[in-house]
Amino acid sequence: MLDCERPPAAVLRELINGYQVSQAIHAAAALGLADLLGDLPRGNDDLAAETRTHPASLYRLLRALAAAGVFREHDGRRFTLTPLGECLRSDAKEPMGGWARYIGRPAHWRAWGGLLDGVRTGENAFHLVHGVKVWQARAADPDEQAIFDQAMMNLSRGLVADLLESCDFSRFGTLVDVGGGQGTTLAAVLAAHPRLRGVLFDRPQTVEAARRELDAAGVAGRCRVVGGDFFSSVPPGGDAYLLKGVLQDWDDEQSVRILSQCRRAMSADANLIVVDREIGPPNACLNGKLSDLNMLVSPGGQNRTREEYQALLSAAGFRVLGVRPMPDDRCAITALPQEKEERS
Repeated sequence: MLDCERPPAAVLRELINGYQVSQAIHAAAALGLADLLGDLPRGNDDLAAETRTHPASLYRLLRALAAAGVFREHDGRRFTLTPLGECLRSDAKEPMGGWARYIGRPAHWRAWGGLLDGVRTGENAFHLVHGVKVWQARAADPDEQAIFDQAMMNLSRGLVADLLESCDFSRFGTLVDVGGGQGTTLAAVLAAHPRLRGVLFDRPQTVEAARRELDAAGVAGRCRVVGGDFFSSVPPGGDAYLLKGVLQDWDDEQSVRILSQCRRAMSADANLIVVDREIGPPNACLNGKLSDLNMLVSPGGQNRTREEYQALLSAAGFRVLGVRPMPDDRCAITALPQEKEERS
């Protein structure tokens, strides 16, 4: 929204220069500055020595981010964390450091440089810039895959509390987390519901690393880890199937294929829970709309309106029972197999 107390050109200039703040935060996260800072002020030269950076240049980075509200500058070029900066810590309740490290990486950054061509052609910007799909690029580069996985784990950790508040998992016996990554979400849901059992399903190379997350949460004994391809099949036997942040990565045709595989695996009494960004009304819900642009740039999918999600589910043989709004322009959609509705 426009700040009426400032000249429009000044507000627009700040929006135009937003990429500078993004890269500054990325640099701070890549250097691990938030983990090095605490409640007591720490000097710039000390931080430069520990991070092996140029002291004068590091100071310029730190003071800029202090002006942005991420750090706080004290006398003698000493710095502490602000509440914003605390979120960059690796042990933060809602960690954002992994996402900050990911968004400034050259591959992702260059893909956003292809947004204009993506808008002109309707093609995926990452593919236009790099010549391969983002999934292929990550599969060929273990370091990039690891950074992306850490970003997704961080974002999942921040979403878990909202998910547990929005969805009642206590009524299920077995929850299948389809495309569940490294298990951050499923581990938290199982920890909150001691009688619930889980199945983590994702690509083989992804779920292999999930065992550590499940062990650390103390739920590995109640969770089966399955590797596979959700375009081909999904593990059967669940009372509920969770698709969190999955459909937004794919176009309509591919999303219906994923949903159809879930439908084939589900019994007539099983529930499907879809958690994703929702495109809100005009002139509002910026997070959802920027996330949608990110889908155009990187994986090639899209965020959708509530009606568009319902159309996808209907095409795959589901009927929507309810939609619950969640923070950060997300929603939780509960659906049942169409056949069960027809027999009711």
